[in-house]
Parts: sequence; structure tokens; C-alpha cells
Amino acid sequence: MKFNISSTDLLKGLMDVSKAIPAKSALPILENFLFVLKGDKLQVTASDSELTLRTEIPVEQSEEEGSIAVPARHVIDLLKELPDQPLKIRTIGESSFECSWASGNSVLPYFPADDYPEIKTTGEDAQHVSFPAQSLLEGIAGTVYATADDEIRPAMNGIFFDIDTASTTLVASDSHKLICYTTTDVKATEKSSFILHKKPANVLRSIIGKDIETVEIAFDANTVVFNFGVTTMVCRLIVGRYPKYRDVIPQNNSNILKIDRTLLLNTVRRVAVCSNKASNHIKFDLKEGQLEVTAQDLGFALAAYEKIACDYKGDELTIGFKSTFLTEILSNMSCDNLVIKFADSRRAALLLPSEEEAESEKICGILMPIMIS
Repeated sequence: MKFNISSTDLLKGLMDVSKAIPAKSALPILENFLFVLKGDKLQVTASDSELTLRTEIPVEQSEEEGSIAVPARHVIDLLKELPDQPLKIRTIGESSFECSWASGNSVLPYFPADDYPEIKTTGEDAQHVSFPAQSLLEGIAGTVYATADDEIRPAMNGIFFDIDTASTTLVASDSHKLICYTTTDVKATEKSSFILHKKPANVLRSIIGKDIETVEIAFDANTVVFNFGVTTMVCRLIVGRYPKYRDVIPQNNSNILKIDRTLLLNTVRRVAVCSNKASNHIKFDLKEGQLEVTAQDLGFALAAYEKIACDYKGDELTIGFKSTFLTEILSNMSCDNLVIKFADSRRAALLLPSEEEAESEKICGILMPIMIS
């Protein structure tokens, strides 16, 4: 293998895929990048066996094609210390490769490419869908925080992609809160679904660049492949059945609060400073035209309350929430005006954008209340 390449281009490509390199692996070969040189492209692969990232980097001069596995940490540490300049990379014998630059060089070990495990991808029965990159990023960002860490129900640890003929909904829930992101930009010829674990979801969110317009997705029962630009991400899916989330979304909550989202968010943050640090409980007292938010920590003699004017129609109601959950939901919505629908103090509240913003705001959520004394 022998080629010339820009140090900046190489470092960027390696950083893009390095998120799949495990800190420590039962297979030491996975602590390496797989370099495959074909023509004027260097294909770089990184994998932890569950998640695989692959990208292509243009080379300036390719003299000898080939493939090797190179130590990820050493190569990245070296490139971070080099200014932008051309590099010459070539293999020396059967176990080393040389990286040369204008004023020096470095010799590092490499390992046979044949030792690198084969990356399993989707089968012939895979389904395909095109997802606008911006919608995918918004959907992941707006839901991933609501996923669970549940060993008994692993399906709750990921984002459920519910793909239908008219729209697609991304869903996440930890049993205390449930968040749905719905877009009509993604449609399929037939209904399908998969569950993407939160880890690859966060990785995907971090590596999709602003210049990417569309992400092509292929998936079967066990694996999903995301293709965008020169990058490919392959990961295992969570196998299992996601709960029937639509059945738990309240339909007839008749007590309706309309309020400025930012005003409510800032009020909850201020009052929650005096809540019990273990429970983070706050209380809503609702009556026509007024909302009072209260928190207290009797152990440290702390208390706070704030009254704000609002548009509330319904029965007088006292209901408690975990402030951190409510803050997360409000922070991840973008609408100016919010509608919260309550049934009573024991059943879930439904959070929606106002009717005027229903088309532009794609996120809605439900939040379970807590018992208050």
C-alpha cells in the first residue's frame, strides 16, 4: 500500500468514524481502523461489532492498492499534532507502515486486514426509506432523551421508528414520559418499523453534517444501514416488540391550559431550585386564569412559589410533576405557545403545540404525574 493524502482530510475522516472504536474489546483487532485503498479512494472502517462506521477519503496519489488494519489511537494522536500538509503513507514489509511529512516521519505497526471481522449488513429482504437529514436530526434530538435504561425491557432503550404510508413517527419512552416526533416528509409504500438503540442514535446525530440533505435507510429484522454522503453506518437493531404507544396517549383530557412555553419553562426552573433534590417534585395549582407553581424541601427549610397568568379552562386542579422531566420536555419543544391537557391529578398530562403552531411543531409528549402531599 502506498499513497499520498492530506493530513486534515485524513484526520477528519478518522474522527468521523472513530466513535465506533471500542475503548477495550474482547477482539483486539477492533481497536484498529481498517484501511482499504482502491483507486483514488481510501475506505476507512471502524467497528465495535454492534456499531460500524465507514467513510471514504480522497487520496492525492495512489501507487499501490491494498488493505491493512492500523492502530486507531496512535494514528489519531499523531495526526492531531500535525499541521495541515501532505502525507505519504506506505507499508514496510509485513508488519509496519510509514507516515512521512515535510519534516519527519513515523513508523507504526499494522495488522493483516484478513483478521478484521466481516461486517454483516442487511439481507435481501431489507426495506428502504429516504429520510430528509434535517427531519432525522430533529426527530432523534427531540426524542432520544426520553429513552430508558431498562434491562428487563430492552425495547424501551431505543427510539421506535414507526413508518407508515402517510407519515413517520419517532417514539421514545421511559414509562414516566413519552415523546412522539411526527413528520409527513417520510412515507413508505407499506407500514414498517424498527427500534434503534440510543447509542447509535446519538452517534448518527453527531456525524450527519449540515451539507447532507437526505439519509438513505435500509433495514431488516436485525440490522439497519444509514447511508449519507460518503459515510455508512451499520448497527444492530433492538429486537423486540415496542409497546402500543398510541393506546396510552390521552384522548379526552378536558382541563386545558394554554401558556407561553418559555415563560412556563423559566418559571419551573426558578421554582425547582427549592425542590427536594432527591425527588425534584413541583406542584401545579390551576384555576381559571392562573397557574401557581410551588416547590419545597422541608428537610432544608426551602420553599418557592410563583404565580403566572394563563389561559386555563376547566376544573380547579392540583397536580404534581417531577421538575426535571417537565423541563426536558419543554426544552426540547420549539413552539412559542403550549397547550397542556389534564384529566385529573392521577392521570397523564398531554403536552402539545398550540393550534396555530401544530403544523410547524412536530413534537408532542405525555408526562405522568406524581403523588403530592
